[in-house]
Amino acid sequence: MKLRKPLLSILAALILISALSVLLVANLPSDLQAAPPQASASVQQAAPAPAAGRVLKPVPKSPPSNQPLLTFSVLSDAHVRAEDESSHQKLSAALSDLHNLDPNAEAIILNGDMTDGLPEDYEALRNILETAPLPDKLLYAIGNHEYYKAWHDDQGRWKPASFPNGETEQMSQTRFLQFSNAENLYFERIIAGYRFIVLGSEQYRQSDPGNGEDAVLSAKQLHWLDEKLHEEDGSGNPIFVFLHQPLPYTVAGSGLNRGVVAYTELKSILSKYPQVIFFSSHTHWELKTPYTMRWDQFTMINTSSVGHPLTDDGKGGETETAPEDSEGLFVRVFADRVEVRGRDFARNRWVPEAQFSVPVPGR
Repeated sequence: MKLRKPLLSILAALILISALSVLLVANLPSDLQAAPPQASASVQQAAPAPAAGRVLKPVPKSPPSNQPLLTFSVLSDAHVRAEDESSHQKLSAALSDLHNLDPNAEAIILNGDMTDGLPEDYEALRNILETAPLPDKLLYAIGNHEYYKAWHDDQGRWKPASFPNGETEQMSQTRFLQFSNAENLYFERIIAGYRFIVLGSEQYRQSDPGNGEDAVLSAKQLHWLDEKLHEEDGSGNPIFVFLHQPLPYTVAGSGLNRGVVAYTELKSILSKYPQVIFFSSHTHWELKTPYTMRWDQFTMINTSSVGHPLTDDGKGGETETAPEDSEGLFVRVFADRVEVRGRDFARNRWVPEAQFSVPVPGR
């Protein structure tokens, strides 16, 4: 059957257009050519262990969003002391590095042990923050060292034999709250539509020497936490929870002490909400050690230390890392995941062993 001339002309034109399209795409600049999405090689996928009675959903295979909805950082254990210039320099360097990474970040969470609780230490910390490039929001969690004025006499000298040296827990808490402008030791903030919950120890050794350096969370605080988590449960968003002390036998370095007096109750509450990302500090263990991040019905992440990172000594204990070492976390929140990236502030580089991507449940 013979083709009519008009039909032959149309076919010839289509062939010519197809050939021209191939030539045009081949000559486009490389940044304008379509390319299949690729996962970032610098971000490891979190691989939580299966929990009994719960099926873990795989990370969606659709192309992930590359536009963060929220950026924040988590720093802890700077241990700023008025007479310790090194502690000033390390915190200043960390804040400068974080600003260079993202000048438009929304918040920094200072997760405890930022000072030893003395008035002159808070003044030194205030001077550092006043001269640093900072985001609009700073959130402070109380650590055990914010109670350490009790170990010093009126001249600021270390006097453990005369503990508590006239210092009450209320005095330490008042000093912390006045500095941080927080209304309570535990509170919540909504930042860019996401819920941030800060917890804090309500007692130290004056109430009970058996408290040691562990967090004491009252039944009232734990009930409040459960209520706040329940309020957010249907949103589908990750919930960011901060406490200076970790749960025992979870993240790196947490097997050396109890961490939280009511740890069973706290873990029971957090375990009901798989979208929780729980940031804890206190251990100082460096970010490249195993179990910087753990999954056990919710995500737990260790924040290392700005001032004095520690590491496993291989003998069941811990030891200091290099004197110049300083670490923290840089966090970006996307629609389908939360990227948590360990940062080496001494060398202005990422910690390759601590680059995590936490999937948002159901996304």
